Amino acid sequence: MDINQFGNKGWTPERIKGLGGKTFVVTGTTSGTGFEAGRILLSKGAKLVMVNRNPQKSEEVIATYKKELGSSIDVSNITMDLGKQSSVKQAAKEVIQKVHQIDGLLCNAAIAQVPERRLTVDGFENQLGVNHYGHFILQGLLFPLIEKSRGRIVVVGSEGYKMGLKTINFEDMNWDSKYSANDAYSQSKLAQIMTVYELQDRLKKAGRTAVKVYACHPGASRTSLIKTSGSLMTRFIWQLMKLSPFVQSAERGAYPELMCATEPYLEEDAFYGPTGRNYWTGPVGECTLEPHAKDKAVLQKLWNISEKATGFNWNL
Repeated sequence: MDINQFGNKGWTPERIKGLGGKTFVVTGTTSGTGFEAGRILLSKGAKLVMVNRNPQKSEEVIATYKKELGSSIDVSNITMDLGKQSSVKQAAKEVIQKVHQIDGLLCNAAIAQVPERRLTVDGFENQLGVNHYGHFILQGLLFPLIEKSRGRIVVVGSEGYKMGLKTINFEDMNWDSKYSANDAYSQSKLAQIMTVYELQDRLKKAGRTAVKVYACHPGASRTSLIKTSGSLMTRFIWQLMKLSPFVQSAERGAYPELMCATEPYLEEDAFYGPTGRNYWTGPVGECTLEPHAKDKAVLQKLWNISEKATGFNWNL
């Protein structure tokens, strides 16, 4: 897209009207884009349910939010490890007990560039297990409440979706052979993005269009994502890049997911993020999505495999 529908400056949070009475569930708010997304949602009057792995860090984040925005903000945390399916199921139960509506589920948490192949407790390659399968069942378990609320699901992908094989390695999804940190990460983010468009199709076919589902990416943002899981060399290169003008703030990296969660009349079949050079930085708007991310045969196969692997059926 050459013309940004939001003008030269692109989408910014100034467009968000008051969010009083609305509830948002956000994964991965202890740092980076998730922290910023949570802060901005709260500043607009929303109720925020954070879903994080580390309860201590979550308490620190809540204290930081209250210090900046006042003690009357409505923010809480539910502990969940995306890498453990049992933990995701338990957390989803707690979310449903805690809130009566979900206006937006922001699937923001991720791990990236894990240098050595690891498996989750459920036997999935770590990045696929956390980024894709964890969010896949979280979306499914919370879907009835999101649908009842006529809410949204926002999946934070990555431009990394086009850096690897440009498809799903169905023959060896766990990388039992030829593991590459980058290919595994790329596959996990591609899987997340593909699931968005497959879910859209299934909802339309079922005539259940109350829920809007969006895919976006944060561009190149100054977050701790690589620092927490990348190899020494990857971390070193990223630290240098973070000092360059090609990388933007974590706050700006949060704009695409905030836009997808709140902007009225946003087209679902697009892919959103910074629109500048290489889509690293720049005004937030619609980005071109490479055709392999919407390969229908792959989308359907991935969906069926994901249901089977997680033992969770969406009934769509």
